[in-house]
Amino acid sequence: MLNMIPAAIMPLADYTDSKLSFFPESASTFSSDSDWIFYFISIVALIFFIAIVIALFGFTVKYKKAKGMAAESQTDHNTTIELVWSIGPSFLLIVMFYFGAQGYLAHRTIPEGSYELGVDAYKWGWGINYGKFVIHPELHVVAGEPTKLTMTSSDVIHSLYIPAFRVKKDIVPGRYNYMWFKATKPSEKVVTDEELEQLAAKDAETNASWNYDERQFTPDGYTFYDLYCTEYCGTNHSEMQTVVVVHETRADLDAWIKKYSKRASTESPASYGQKLYERRGCKTCHSIDGTKVGYVGPTWKDLAGASRPLANGDEVLADENYLRESILNPKAKIAAGYQPVMPSYKGQLTDDDIYSLVEYIKSLSESGSGGEAEADAGEGTEEDTSPKANDEQAGDEAAQ
Repeated sequence: MLNMIPAAIMPLADYTDSKLSFFPESASTFSSDSDWIFYFISIVALIFFIAIVIALFGFTVKYKKAKGMAAESQTDHNTTIELVWSIGPSFLLIVMFYFGAQGYLAHRTIPEGSYELGVDAYKWGWGINYGKFVIHPELHVVAGEPTKLTMTSSDVIHSLYIPAFRVKKDIVPGRYNYMWFKATKPSEKVVTDEELEQLAAKDAETNASWNYDERQFTPDGYTFYDLYCTEYCGTNHSEMQTVVVVHETRADLDAWIKKYSKRASTESPASYGQKLYERRGCKTCHSIDGTKVGYVGPTWKDLAGASRPLANGDEVLADENYLRESILNPKAKIAAGYQPVMPSYKGQLTDDDIYSLVEYIKSLSESGSGGEAEADAGEGTEEDTSPKANDEQAGDEAAQ
């Protein structure tokens, strides 16, 4: 039980080798400076606290009077003592301010040539924009290179916090906030590709999501650092967390980005759509088992092919066109009983991504959409799965 006390002092922290550590693992250039000033201020405060408590009890005993006795007059003072306890601590405050200001300015001054990534925070998830239509909930960076995050919120105030890097910054809707850091410890690949395939197949059988806390490595087999939202943002605030993976080289990071840039030619659209459902934050708002409680959007279970009542009193058939429009322009037709809070994914998904999501939604419905429209959509997308066609699709989406 005693070994758990230090860990409880730093609740939002990565695991550490030392059970007596007050901090998570140090994994950035900011860590040592932040830890040093924290320890310095804490030790100074503790010394003064102990001295004051000792003086308090000492004076209580020394000047104790019997009941009914008059208190002695205290009219004298010691100028030297008064100057020491007034001016002396001021020098300590100046030292604290100096090192605190140095750390603050270091966090605020972003180095030129930093590797830039976009971060979109929303209730209740993260979207990291790597370019080339790759938006993923995991944050992947390179060790030894400064990384700049350009952050914005789609709804309310969030706050991005990486304990191992000792960095934290609020994310405010309607403006951009910036953060930078330089990671120092690369993540390790601790699981083989064969083992990962087995775990993925097991999750597919049970319709389960990847459990980072239980497995302590990513779906790609890397160890990770924790990333949290530390600004209360609503019902599922506690679930708004993801991971940070640090690659050894830029080539490793580029290979990872390429892996997620498009659907593999051997993978079915519905299977890829399920992966997009996990990666793009769809799961935070839409259930796939019919559950409505705790979700701000309608369930995808038995959605495709069904008649959908709208907030304006009309009804619409949830065919492929409706599903596509709901992804690109979600406020065009608001489902009855729900608020227009879903952001648009226009320019963030390729045509094949949208097609894959639609196919996945259809796979969750017994009726599906069917009909001539389905056949046309299937034929059009199957023809456009070559790398060249995907590049052209990406260009068209970017132009929109």
